[in-house]
Amino acid sequence: MPWTDLLAAVVAAAIVTQIAAAVTTVYLHRSLAHRALTLHPALVLPSRLVIWITTGMRPREWAAVHRKHHAATDTDEDPHSPAVLGFWRVQLGNAGLYRRAARDPETLRKYARDLPADRLDRLFLDHAFAGLAVGITILVVVMWALGFPLWVGFLAAGLHAAGYLLLSGAINAVGHRFGTQPYENSATNGRVLALLTAGEGLHNNHHAAPTSARFALHRGEIDPGWWLVRVLVACNLAEVRHEDVKLKRVA
Repeated sequence: MPWTDLLAAVVAAAIVTQIAAAVTTVYLHRSLAHRALTLHPALVLPSRLVIWITTGMRPREWAAVHRKHHAATDTDEDPHSPAVLGFWRVQLGNAGLYRRAARDPETLRKYARDLPADRLDRLFLDHAFAGLAVGITILVVVMWALGFPLWVGFLAAGLHAAGYLLLSGAINAVGHRFGTQPYENSATNGRVLALLTAGEGLHNNHHAAPTSARFALHRGEIDPGWWLVRVLVACNLAEVRHEDVKLKRVA
């Protein structure tokens, strides 16, 4: 196994994972789940397609589960609380916990009533394995066109899947166990995790101001997702709900 081929697979996987992370935080999380910003219609379809081919997730289900997490943080009703389920179960089994919560019709009825499935969902985007198959095929063909063996593309796809799942799990596991807590909630901030997840590691800040499109609220914090939002706003492709940070009241 030539080291150049292995390196190419690692780099390709990292690029795809960061693209998926960026679309997850900007489209699924900040825009769809919290309405912290509105994306231009020209960006919505590409965002849906990227999520489909890189993660296989259904956006309305992701938004519903995340909204439930905010409504019942670290209680028995939280779909993925490390305080209730244990750190490793959330870190390694986060995707399964999401699927279990998403299969509950009550979760979708209560937390995603504003996000009904449309014709595109029913025909294509609700079929996770089809989306992943398309994504893997694109990655394999691109790597082959660049002169690498077919196995490099398949390895890159596997590394991307592992990386995305582990980073997503870390947001919910590490992000509720290790890090700083400048605000009075059970989430934590991790600057390294934030750098790897397009800002999602600033979880304590996010729980303190869930309707803010900006997660970096203190000096030295890094929020690449916010940088992307600012570029989109400058290009008239997004509109931020409010520039000022509105902290959630603590009972």
